[in-house]
Amino acid sequence: MKTFNVPVIYRSPLISAIKNKRKEQDRMKKDFTPTTLDFGPIKILLARHFGFCYGVENAIEIAFKTVDENPGKRIFLLSEMIHNPHVNNDLLDRGVQFLMDTSGKQLIPWSALQADDIVIIPAFGTTLEIERQLAGLGIEPLKYNTTCPFVERVWNKAEQIGNKNYTVIVHGKPKHEETRATFSHSQANTPTIVVKDMEEAIVLGEFIKGKRPLEDFADVFKGQFSEGFNPATDLQRVGVVNQTTMLATETQAIADYIRQVMVETFDLSPEAVPERFADTRDTLCYATNDNQSAVTGMLKEAADLAIVVGGYNSSNTSHLVELCEEKLPTYYISSPEQLISATEISHYDFHNKQELHTSYYLADKSPVTILLTSGASCPDALVEAVIRKLLSFYGVEHKADEYIAQL
Repeated sequence: MKTFNVPVIYRSPLISAIKNKRKEQDRMKKDFTPTTLDFGPIKILLARHFGFCYGVENAIEIAFKTVDENPGKRIFLLSEMIHNPHVNNDLLDRGVQFLMDTSGKQLIPWSALQADDIVIIPAFGTTLEIERQLAGLGIEPLKYNTTCPFVERVWNKAEQIGNKNYTVIVHGKPKHEETRATFSHSQANTPTIVVKDMEEAIVLGEFIKGKRPLEDFADVFKGQFSEGFNPATDLQRVGVVNQTTMLATETQAIADYIRQVMVETFDLSPEAVPERFADTRDTLCYATNDNQSAVTGMLKEAADLAIVVGGYNSSNTSHLVELCEEKLPTYYISSPEQLISATEISHYDFHNKQELHTSYYLADKSPVTILLTSGASCPDALVEAVIRKLLSFYGVEHKADEYIAQL
């Protein structure tokens, strides 16, 4: 796989050494057991896969290269390039400006742009409507495009099944930048609807089965279906794709459920299923799959708590938190500064969108065992900083350097 020129500030000698060692031992990526870092009074079980993915490194390389090669030019990002505050703040510090926030609210009016301005498309991609808006201003919309190839793969799959007269069902968060982009590209080819979870998928299934009156459809799925969508005709043939960072088990469950609805509603034999349900297979990206599988493997080990590092608006990170929460106390942090002391931690409750302050989060035992992972947009340098901060509470921070020397 291609390697990228990512700023050294995001790299970590400790994490790089660990990842390189694991890669030598497991080139086929079949071993999802964590790496055990035994520092005496504290033991850290580090997930097999975590941190920057291909799409994120690609986006960072393009964005920083664009800044370096265009001194004196005004450079804009449509919105956050990735969902990590440290990376986005570094770009802001270098003079890049955001045109919109993550919800799509305009921060700088289109009228303020000039034809010679640079506009970078973030890793989530963008809508066809915004591409046309930029082109109308004389700005080549895809000249500085950091859209993740795995996001584009979803668009291609949606187009393929749309061209075969299937309606596209997108499993994603309706307000997320990636889902908005996927919805835009898909609806250009075929009727499209977004379902955010299994609960909404079940409701959609009730419309397909005729158990809900079709006149209720527009209110139930308001803002989540393409213009002119007709549930009477557009739910006859369907296929499921997804926002690439969703929980893999949920996407699979939704696809399986919708498939079964079509089988029961239209009395399909196994051979006839493709007449009504498109085989889209899995459209999650490899990093989402690997990171979630690594957390599942990590959770098989005994531990006292889990710490997940990443941006608070990061979809893929929040799903890692969800997995950990099912098994043990889990703390979602964005930086080592939130590890206030051995007894106090500031962390995020993404379910209720609020910052929490917890005392006595580290188990009063020796050794204390911590599961540790991070999202796909989190720099490895932050993970190392978290490890060193934890070690400092036990007076063994020097052991991180000793560990590097041993690898």
